[in-house]
Amino acid sequence: MSDKADRLELSLNREEIRNCIITLARGEDRRDGALISAVFWPDAVCDFGIFKGNFQEYLDWVVPGAPQIPVTQHLLGQSYIELTGDTAKVETHVTAYHRISMEGGDCDAVIGGRYLDRLARRNGVWRIAERTMLYDWVRNDGESVDWSLGVMGMPFSDEHFSGKAVGDFSEVFFKK
Repeated sequence: MSDKADRLELSLNREEIRNCIITLARGEDRRDGALISAVFWPDAVCDFGIFKGNFQEYLDWVVPGAPQIPVTQHLLGQSYIELTGDTAKVETHVTAYHRISMEGGDCDAVIGGRYLDRLARRNGVWRIAERTMLYDWVRNDGESVDWSLGVMGMPFSDEHFSGKAVGDFSEVFFKK
């Protein structure tokens, strides 16, 4: 292969790997089992420090999600990718927001950390074979603001502007 073809293949592999990680974040935020399943190998393992298990146990844990956490949002940062043949090691920075329903009301927490993923390419398809979560910081913002009716003192013109884990307007947007 030529140098240009090698670089193109490397770029395509990196993009497929990043898309896999992005799709997982979307699936977790939407609690969409099909999206999550599409990016993990069935024999994958996960370790989040607060949960450790095989892929099916992870899927059962994250979908439908804890009822006390009605909204999450995972913002991904840079990914450092090392490719070796059909294996990739990836570190991706993440900032994750969680609204947590508690007895005294809702509170907001934000976690900063990194995903350490080992991906495997099988039959030309990249998927996650192993995921470990590292926690760099956690911030508890205390009592949540009720933003479901609007922001900055202004009401929303329609209820679909307020995000939620399941049934979010973005699902409708992508089906159009």
